[in-house]
Amino acid sequence: VMRDMVTTDVERILVDSDDYFGAMKSFASTYLPDVEPMLELYKRRRPIFDLHGIEDEIRKSLERNISLKSGGYVIFDQTEAMTTVDVNTGGYVGHRNLEETIYRTNLEAAVAIARQLRLRNLGGIIIIDFIDMEEADHRANVLHMLEKSLARDHARHQIMPVSPLGLIEMTRKRTRESLQHVLAEDCAGCSGRGFVMTAETICFEVFREVIRQSRQFEFEEVLVLAHEDVIELLIDEQASSLAELEEQTGKSIRLQAESLYLQDQFDVVLM
Repeated sequence: VMRDMVTTDVERILVDSDDYFGAMKSFASTYLPDVEPMLELYKRRRPIFDLHGIEDEIRKSLERNISLKSGGYVIFDQTEAMTTVDVNTGGYVGHRNLEETIYRTNLEAAVAIARQLRLRNLGGIIIIDFIDMEEADHRANVLHMLEKSLARDHARHQIMPVSPLGLIEMTRKRTRESLQHVLAEDCAGCSGRGFVMTAETICFEVFREVIRQSRQFEFEEVLVLAHEDVIELLIDEQASSLAELEEQTGKSIRLQAESLYLQDQFDVVLM
């Protein structure tokens, strides 16, 4: 960390562990003598992360949306192939006209994007979709702001001119795993897809599964085990469809809510 992250604008390096402080002091005195005077042992009672708001910054850097002070927001989507960044005006209406609103939002977003690329440690191909601007000077200024904001980035990067589609393509050298890969794992509920099927969709899947089973096996009745939202929908809005299915199959269908089931998980038990 000291070798790769410490730059000329760093004033202090606070360490809240005696053991790590001693090890870092020894390493700096041998290999990084200019860094050694920056090291400082933190001894106050308040946790160091709370004092400097580190926990909040980590949480923000794992969020998909980043809010801008102007009311706009930036969306980060990280995939295996690339990272896409989308800028939106949100509730920002500006004081002059739409073009001025878009321009100011893009300028603010350029600074925020550069910071988030460093905090999230995003590497590889990065595609930035700023809000479309009509004036060439505005596009050039936004690109310059992005380049200026990335100037302090220690990771090697390359920014391409604005494409005919209004996109900015850039690359950033991968130095380590991204913050998301280090601190997070795929959601158990959606297996990393980022979404789950709606309760209504699952109701229709249940109907099709009951019909499928009725045409293959002999049974007296059916027990449907599903998430409580699905069961509630079957009892309420889909009650008539459920009654039609019972009439069609000639079988009684019982419903049972399972609190441990995910919304898109269900079982059809033949009895």
